[in-house]
Amino acid sequence: MIPLIVIRPQPGCDASVAAARARGLDAHGFPLFAVRALDWQPPAPDSFDALLIGSANALRHGGAALAAWRGKPAYAVGRTTADAARAAGLDVIATGHGGLQAMLAGLRPEHTRLLRLAGRERVDLTPPAGTTLAERVLYASEPLPLPPPLAALLAGGAGVALHSGEAARHFAALCTHRGLDRARIALAAIGPRVAAAAGTGWAALAAAPRPDDDALLALAHQMCQEQAKN
Repeated sequence: MIPLIVIRPQPGCDASVAAARARGLDAHGFPLFAVRALDWQPPAPDSFDALLIGSANALRHGGAALAAWRGKPAYAVGRTTADAARAAGLDVIATGHGGLQAMLAGLRPEHTRLLRLAGRERVDLTPPAGTTLAERVLYASEPLPLPPPLAALLAGGAGVALHSGEAARHFAALCTHRGLDRARIALAAIGPRVAAAAGTGWAALAAAPRPDDDALLALAHQMCQEQAKN
């Protein structure tokens, strides 16, 4: 089996590596992004009915301003984000499994004014009719260079787990810059949009059936086994 590389920012990188190793994968973590907080101006909590949160990073880096929102209803994109929201004192009323856009289809009728807490790089959302969606950007994921140990692993053949379109584009650009052979690298993407962002020429490229870490790592396990046979 070829090794699996996880490049998402911390602390998600360590969590994914641990989960991958529990599946029997030879997993290695090389975060290619560093998350930093951004200055933001929180609106008055009573001007919104609920929060929409697409990443635990929004809660990790939101700062003291989040204290004013304690007890507010929140829609969280996944389990990790929901746990972080509860730790921040929010009332998590729904935890998604298919992305934020899918969550918008299941809003409670009384939640017509939403505030989205987001990162600088984010997917555009379309709220349902009669619902307004404002945004505040709380953090940014800054790209990092390719470390030599990672380049060596990739040159020998490896799989890579891609958790975002930003990660896919950055990783592809790094491989081009370093002259790495894409035909020796298999990419497992968390969704079709992320797979498309990686471009072409890879040994294999596939998208997980669901946009969550469990589905992504299951796909990565299968791909790492298959590539070892080639």
